Amino acid sequence: MNKAQIDNAKVAIIGGGIAGLTAAATLAERGYSVTLFEASSQLGGRARTVVVENNNLMHLLDNGQHILLGAYRETLALLKKIGVNEITSFMRLPLQMNMQSASVELASTNATRSVFILKAAHYLPAPLNLLFGFIACRGLSIAERLAAIQMMRTLKKTHYKIISDIPLSKYLADQKQSARLITMLWEPLCLAALNTPLDKASTRIFLNVLHDSFEGKKSASDFLLPRSDLSQILSQPLARYIQSMHGTIKLNQRIRNIAEQNTADKIGFILKTSAEEFDFSHIVVAISSAKVSALLTTLPKLKQTVEHTEHYSFQPIYTVYLQYPLDTKLPCVMSGLTDSLSQWVFDRGQLCQQHGLIAVIISAKGIHQKITQDELALRVARELHVVYPQLQKPLWHKVIAEKRATFSCDANLYRPTHKTAQTNLFLAGDYTYADYPATIEGAVRSGLACATLIMNQ
Repeated sequence: MNKAQIDNAKVAIIGGGIAGLTAAATLAERGYSVTLFEASSQLGGRARTVVVENNNLMHLLDNGQHILLGAYRETLALLKKIGVNEITSFMRLPLQMNMQSASVELASTNATRSVFILKAAHYLPAPLNLLFGFIACRGLSIAERLAAIQMMRTLKKTHYKIISDIPLSKYLADQKQSARLITMLWEPLCLAALNTPLDKASTRIFLNVLHDSFEGKKSASDFLLPRSDLSQILSQPLARYIQSMHGTIKLNQRIRNIAEQNTADKIGFILKTSAEEFDFSHIVVAISSAKVSALLTTLPKLKQTVEHTEHYSFQPIYTVYLQYPLDTKLPCVMSGLTDSLSQWVFDRGQLCQQHGLIAVIISAKGIHQKITQDELALRVARELHVVYPQLQKPLWHKVIAEKRATFSCDANLYRPTHKTAQTNLFLAGDYTYADYPATIEGAVRSGLACATLIMNQ
């Protein structure tokens, strides 16, 4: 668009999650008139802060313990642009996986709890750092290590591409990855990246994540752990940036209806809330895929898109917070667990000065959904006690259950494009066609794509 067209454009962003905030920040920076509507009182979508009260004390917790990767190039570039200091906002850890068993039977054998340890050799350049990591890893036989190395060689040779998408479990079987190798390495990575069980997960999308993590700089495979709640790192700085660029943010404003308003010389829309009407030339719909259908039913050109998203399935993420005495400290900031419901364990005292607070992640569907939250917290506490005997009964607990946390990133899943059949209406969100899973990076990329489409019209 030229300057006159930019001046005449009025863009509505519906949804204040990371995708909507990214689109709004990008367009506002380029001089567009941008108004962002968020139905709730808080920005950030799934990357938001939850306030928990206990004994008259207020605790700020993430709605889920997030992990970012060094490969999240668009997210890191966006944070740099809006003035977020990566060093103070994240703890950067070179790739390492320390899987510990919560099996009670191990206690009688005096065996070590660490059943698998993989550390990339950070002093070597990529991809030698990962190759040496596999060679020196603990917990795998020589044959299993060679199988993992062979698979990585195959991926490099095929440029991490697959002709037709298949469930990841089948792909790993075709690559002769043993059951133990899958349990210790590939399944934890799949759950962390795609939040989808192996028998459903898209191989194509999983390989895209591996490509970005292992084929660039060695820092791309680093883990980035937030040092504070994500509202302080993401949504609040983005909101301040949008407003500094003269963008408008409207909280507690649910869009009830979208209607076309086309004339001979103008394409536009009327947006209705329960109390007001607004007119815009462009719309970016950046809400959850679960809510898209209800909002877009009044636009017949989007019938096919609506029908596809109506058939999406979703996966949960449970975060169990356990508060122990303030002097509690785990050997590692981040560890993985096997033989347990618990999957990943984080020491938030070392991360963000919430001393004695342990966060445990359980991704995707499972038997944990069939028990009460109090029972789940008790079971998780027991598993932690097996691995870390110094942990006794927690002082308090909080379970945050995002039952529809992400779309299920299944093989051959239809994902709508950002540009739709409705002129000047675009879709943003991690479920859209970004060749990436339901992650912060996927959301950022989709927001950037929609903004770019508008700017290139």
